[in-house]
Amino acid sequence: MTAVRRTARSVTAAVLLTGGLLATTAACGDDTPTSRATAAGEREQGTGWKEPAAYSYTLTSSEGERSLLGTFRVTVRDGEVTDAKGLDESGRRVVEQLPGEVPTLGELLEELARARRDDADKAEAKYAADGHPVRISLDWDENALDDEADYVVTGYEPGPAAD
Repeated sequence: MTAVRRTARSVTAAVLLTGGLLATTAACGDDTPTSRATAAGEREQGTGWKEPAAYSYTLTSSEGERSLLGTFRVTVRDGEVTDAKGLDESGRRVVEQLPGEVPTLGELLEELARARRDDADKAEAKYAADGHPVRISLDWDENALDDEADYVVTGYEPGPAAD
């Protein structure tokens, strides 16, 4: 049973990697107002929100056949995830086996921008009063099974930059 799960995970990872490479290749050179890099290296979002140098948040990632499923507490410093804790069984498994899969809020917004550029059937976001995303819902093809992604952001706390 364990070998079957490993094989299924390997196949899933390969499919996700291929899909990500295709999406990245298709998006090369396209700059949108939804997510663009500023001269200072900050990601500026369409809501006017700028990803701070340091923050933490809780992410619940659901829907679809993807490796990033579960609930996570995430700490970000200088645009990089510095700590991720799985808060449920699925989240703990992701952190243990694929720690690089846990995204920053900027990376989630970049995924939203990619979905919009690629004319996904659904690419929606809801934002808090300060402009940070609180929900991102994606569905690249409404007729395809298991290509959806739903991200819910709670417990967002801007923090001081690392010394």
